Amino acid sequence: MEKKVLIAVDDSRHSENAVRYAAGVYETVKEMKIVLFHVEPTISQYLVDEAKTKPGAYAELQKLMRKSHQAAQAMLEKDKALMVSSGVAEKDIQVMSLPRKFGAAKDILEYGTALLYDAIIVGRRGLSGLAEVFIGSVSANIVDNSQLVPVWLVDEKNPSQEVMVAVDGSESSLRAVDHLAFILGGNPNIAITFFHVAPRLSDVCPIDFSETDTSQLEAVIQQGDKACIDRFYAHALKKLEEAGIEERQIKVDVRKGGLRVGKSVLEAYRKGNFGTLIVGRRGMNKQFFTGSVSRSLVNQFSKGALWVVP
Repeated sequence: MEKKVLIAVDDSRHSENAVRYAAGVYETVKEMKIVLFHVEPTISQYLVDEAKTKPGAYAELQKLMRKSHQAAQAMLEKDKALMVSSGVAEKDIQVMSLPRKFGAAKDILEYGTALLYDAIIVGRRGLSGLAEVFIGSVSANIVDNSQLVPVWLVDEKNPSQEVMVAVDGSESSLRAVDHLAFILGGNPNIAITFFHVAPRLSDVCPIDFSETDTSQLEAVIQQGDKACIDRFYAHALKKLEEAGIEERQIKVDVRKGGLRVGKSVLEAYRKGNFGTLIVGRRGMNKQFFTGSVSRSLVNQFSKGALWVVP
């Protein structure tokens, strides 16, 4: 089945990383179609209206607008040439440049959602400290607001056949597995690791039990989590098997709770030589893969690609 991906590009090195990553993924994905998409800078309506009252000024403005569009087309053709030189068939690449209407992030999301793309790929643009809080980045806004389309956030150039899927047994985690199976199904070289942080009593109950014997409660939590995860793995393995991924390609890594979930995920990812991390954006409760955890991954992730599945 054909896979359609939209790569949001500009003239930054982060964008080039996204283009290179997509070219690498193309080698292992069957029937992948790529659109390089650029949102052109906008000119305020006030300036346009005022320039119309002065023919000379309006002619200059039209010239600047044409120059901007030509620069966008040149940039897109450069990225297209980079993909072709990296092994992507020219027939599988299209370019599209549109004037900004609402803002870069919203325009990218609207285009990607309206045309039913299977993924939106963006370069990670790190803003730190207060700048991240008050401004936010285009890539983070896309991740936060994509309701239907998975977003691949790329921080490095080269993909890896080693894929880690952070799971908590939720429907969102199962959707992440669905997306993985759809994109990478039939690849005999892919290696997948399911990573799960088993909760402790303190993860699901804020009450201080420090002076109480909670061994039986801890046992209840562990038994319930194991039953949930066992059901999840059964469904996940079936989906992957149907997609042509064999059980020998899959590993399971379960860790005990104690660290923040996001921190545990990132530590395991960095130590495991993975190239792609996949996570569902929502989870079973606020301690797991909901906005707080997926958002922390977006902020702290590096060296590879983070796929966030809504």
